[in-house]
Order: sequence, then structure tokens, then C-alpha cells
Amino acid sequence: MPFVKVVKNKAYFKRFQVKFRRRREGHTDYRQRHKLITQDKNKYGSPKYRLVVRFTNRYVICQIVYAEIRGDQVLCAASSKELIDHGLKTGLKNYAAAYCTGLLLARRLLKKIGLDEVYGGVEEPTGDVVSTEVNGRKFFVSEVDEEKRPFRALLDVGIKNTTTGARVFGAMKGASDGGLDIPHSNKRFPGYNRDTKTFEADVHRNHIMGDHVADYMREMEEDDEENYKKHFAKYIEEELEADDLEELYEKVHASIREDPTPREKEEFTDFDSQFRKPLKKTYAQRRADVAAKKAVLRGGDEEDGEDEVEEAEEDDE
Repeated sequence: MPFVKVVKNKAYFKRFQVKFRRRREGHTDYRQRHKLITQDKNKYGSPKYRLVVRFTNRYVICQIVYAEIRGDQVLCAASSKELIDHGLKTGLKNYAAAYCTGLLLARRLLKKIGLDEVYGGVEEPTGDVVSTEVNGRKFFVSEVDEEKRPFRALLDVGIKNTTTGARVFGAMKGASDGGLDIPHSNKRFPGYNRDTKTFEADVHRNHIMGDHVADYMREMEEDDEENYKKHFAKYIEEELEADDLEELYEKVHASIREDPTPREKEEFTDFDSQFRKPLKKTYAQRRADVAAKKAVLRGGDEEDGEDEVEEAEEDDE
């Protein structure tokens, strides 16, 4: 009989090491995360900041996060749900809304750390990459102050596909135009052609100002009015037409720059003081309830149900 070598023996399984839980669940790319949070040793423990952009079913969430041994710490956060206070009540997940959320985060953070007056960002979005070079180093802001350098953060896309025109880059562009120093290029913005290696900034600006949505609204209204009323029901409810979108986003940008501070949370006071947790039933009471339900299911044999209840009470005694 030929000898068969057992490869996966007991020693193998003793040495087998499972992957991290979030890697098994497909939530975290640890190779990417390691590169984003690993700081140079000569920086003496100074935090390395990340611009984390995530999308839910309805909103965009942007955060400035840095890693510590105890876990990630959030320095500042903004959600597209807050854009309702700035006049944008629908379309809170598209490219233009992602740009507004990034802009809101940047202005809020810079105001928090006292750099909002030094780094005002780009007042009117052009869609192009803005950068300044000082002493051989490139900063992705319009101007660099001699005494206070800009706040630098690295984009964290998570497990999103970084395709050209993805909304993640809209949020990044909003944060960059808001005054944050985020290294990037124009290769992933709408308007970049990979074949000719050319970039049309106007196409990107149209996405920032919602013109791509406006064009789709006009096209659908002409071709299929019934479907238009279903698809853009909330826009119709807010009395928004295709020609109103660019002006709307201009107002939202202006409102964000005027006051980016978050609204104060209302304290929850609607407590039911009369509520009391019911007492736990005894074994006899639970058996009695089951017997009563059985009696109902059998068609109302009340006598059988009463007999079972009595038996349960006797057993309990």
C-alpha cells in the first residue's frame, strides 16, 4: 500500500491563523489602511489625518479621522443630511451633494482649528486642480501662508471602486476647494479622457453644479413625462426645475461658507415616566397562557383548557 502524506495534519491547524474579522466580512482593505495610517518615525507621533468618505442609501458622510492605538478618532464630521439647513432638500446623494458635503466639512474643520480666514479655498468652483508649489513641495491649495501651513489629509475611499467620475472624488474636490490640502490629480474627475489624456474642466464643473442632473431631467421630461414625474417626484414637490439647479447649488455653497457650524442637538425629553417593566411571569402562568392559546386553536374547547391550567397550577405548587 503506497504511503500517503497528510499535508493538513494537526500541526497545520494549530498554526492556522484566520484573517481579521473586518477582512473576512469584506469591510476593510487592511493593505490600503496600513499605508494610510503609517506615519514616518521622524514625525514623533503626530497624527496622520484621513478624509473618510462613505455613502449610505440616502446620504453622504465625510469625516476627518486619525488613528490611535485605542482606535480611530474623529476630529470633524459632516453629513449631506445637514444640507437641508442650507437649502438643499432633495438629491442628497449625487455628485453635486457630495461636493457640498466635502465643502461643508472643510469649512467646519478650518473654523474649528482657526484656519478658516487664512485658507478660504476656491470661492467659485472651476472643476480644475488647484495647487501651489513652495520650496519644492506641492500644496493643493490656492495660496500657502508662510507661518501656518494648510491642513493636510489623505483620501480614504474604503472598498469603493475608484472609477473615473465616482462621487467619492466629488466629496474630495469639495473638501479641497474648501481649503484642505488633499493630494490628488484630475485623472479621476469627470471630463478626463484616458485615451487622449486630456481633461475638460468644464465637464467637471457641470457635475459640481448639478448640470448633468438638469440635462437628464430635460431629456426625460421630453421623452417620458410619466416616468419623469415618478423619478423626480421630490424635485417637483420642491418646485425645482432643471433650470433652477445651478442657482440652487450656488446658494448652498454661499450658505455653507457663511456659517458651517453644526446645528445644536435638541435634548431628548419625551420620556414616558409611567412606563414600568412588567413582572416576570411564573412557570404556572406561562403554562396557563400556552394552554389558553391551545384551547383557542382547538376550536374553543374551554374545558380542556381549564383542565390544563389547573394541572399547571398543581405542578407549580
